[in-house]
Amino acid sequence: MLIKEYRICMPITVEEYKIGQLYMIAKHSHEQSQKGEGVEVIENRPHEDPEHGTGQYTEKRIYIGSKLPGWLRKMVPKTFYVTEKAWNYYPFTITEYSCSFLTCAVNILTKYENNNGSTENCLNASKEVLEQLTVDHVDIAMDQCAPHHFKEEEDLLKFRSERTDRGPLSEGWREDTQPIMCSYKLVDVRFELSLLTGRVEEFVHKAVREILLVGHRQAFAWIDEWFGMTIEDVRDYEQRMQAETNEKVRLSGSEPVTPVPEPGEAEAGGSVFGTPATSPVATPTTPSGCKKGWFW
Repeated sequence: MLIKEYRICMPITVEEYKIGQLYMIAKHSHEQSQKGEGVEVIENRPHEDPEHGTGQYTEKRIYIGSKLPGWLRKMVPKTFYVTEKAWNYYPFTITEYSCSFLTCAVNILTKYENNNGSTENCLNASKEVLEQLTVDHVDIAMDQCAPHHFKEEEDLLKFRSERTDRGPLSEGWREDTQPIMCSYKLVDVRFELSLLTGRVEEFVHKAVREILLVGHRQAFAWIDEWFGMTIEDVRDYEQRMQAETNEKVRLSGSEPVTPVPEPGEAEAGGSVFGTPATSPVATPTTPSGCKKGWFW
């Protein structure tokens, strides 16, 4: 088991990011869906939770076979997909991932706050978890993403928003930039195969960090596209992108596509790993049975 807390700041507010994250996820999923791989939305619907109130349950199928390293690709079928399950009670979310072909599971708790990452134990982890986790501050301006993810127009050291007059960012920007918010993400990776445990857990955390870096960079770099949208506007856009994305995945030769669900809210930061499973008859109010995450 390997636990890390990622803190990712952006020069926007939590209220603005409620729109920005939905736009970013829909657009990013659409861009990444090609060559028989991508993100297929299986289910996306509202539900009620006795503790957190009104939320959104989503389930996605992610085809990522070619993105796995060679040593891991040998262990899975040629057509490899995983499923993400998320319970979104913005500004708090629970996301679970697991893999049917490998005994690997990932659990992510997320909370968004209007600060520069200064809150300690934002997600109220237990003393046992705190003793094991390490904190990783992800800098969307200074940290370098993988070369194949880099786009000149998304370079936040150069990008300036015309609609909000924010940016470009520079070293130390988190200390004096306003507005500013932080995504706090507590990530637990577990792989139950002793010979490869450390290697797989490190690989998954590396992939998680890259996805968080790219996703949050894009949320700000695309701000002129989504700033000023209403929740109805972004849900219409989300539904349109979901339909196009599912069609791209289907035409590329992946599994048959489930009918497009109603638009709603999804987990920020993009998909990582998950488990193919039958959707519940009733929307679950708690992931994995009685617990709302491994950290509680």
